[in-house]
Amino acid sequence: MFDRHLISGIIFIVSLCFSLVSMDTCPGAGTPGLPGIPGLPGRDGRDRIKGDNGDPGIPLKPDSASMKGEKGDPGVFGSPGKRGRPGEAGDKGLPGPPGEPGDQGEFGDTTSLLQSAFSVSRLTRNPPEPHIPIRFSKNITLINSHFNNEGKFVCEISGYYYFVFHASSYDKNLCVILMVDGKKFATFCDHHKIQKSQQAPSGGLAVHLKQNQNVWLQTNSYNGMFAGDTGDSIFSGFLIHAH
Repeated sequence: MFDRHLISGIIFIVSLCFSLVSMDTCPGAGTPGLPGIPGLPGRDGRDRIKGDNGDPGIPLKPDSASMKGEKGDPGVFGSPGKRGRPGEAGDKGLPGPPGEPGDQGEFGDTTSLLQSAFSVSRLTRNPPEPHIPIRFSKNITLINSHFNNEGKFVCEISGYYYFVFHASSYDKNLCVILMVDGKKFATFCDHHKIQKSQQAPSGGLAVHLKQNQNVWLQTNSYNGMFAGDTGDSIFSGFLIHAH
C-alpha cells in the first residue's frame, strides 16, 4: 500500500514540473535534490500451493538397455587361502620308457676281489683240544687273508666253496669234524689198530656260504692228530663260484 502512494507522488511531481516548464516558470537546470529516504522493506510473499508432478521422462530404448559396458580394471589380488587337506593317493601310473644306456665304466681288476683260497698246516705233535677250532701254525697259501689265527675261515664273498682236509694220527683214535657256523657238516674218523703211526683218510665237500659265515675243523674226544716226519695235517679251501 505504501509503495503505491510513493509511486503516485513521484508521478505527480514530474507532471507538475513539465507544466511549469511549458509556462516558463520552472527553471531549466536546477540543483539536484538530496536522495530520498529508503522505503521500508516489504512483507514476505504468501505461500503458494505445490504444483502438480511433471510428466514422466522418456524411457530407455530396449537396444540400449542390453548394451554391455566396458571391461573394468582387474582388482587387487587377495591374500592366499588356507592349505586344504591332502587328497587321496592316485592310481599307480604306467611304467615309463626305459632310459638311455649309461656311459661305459672304467676297466677295473675284479679278479683279485673275487678270489679266496687258503691252505694251512699244523706243525706240532701235541693233540688239539677237543670241541674247539683246531689251530694251524703255518700258512702255505693265503689269498685275501680270509683264514684267521683262530683256525676259522671267514666268508667275505658269498658263493660256493670247496673244503678239504688231510690229517695224520699217531697211537690214538682220530675224528675230524667240518663245522659251519657251529653246525656239523661232515665227520671223518680213523680208529687205532696195530700200527702206532697211521694216516687218517682225507675228506672234502662243497659248501654254499653267505657273507660272514665261519668254517673250521675240530675234534671230539678222539683227538689223536699228529704232525711230524711220518705225516702232516693240512686244511685247505677255495672259492668255486661267487654267487
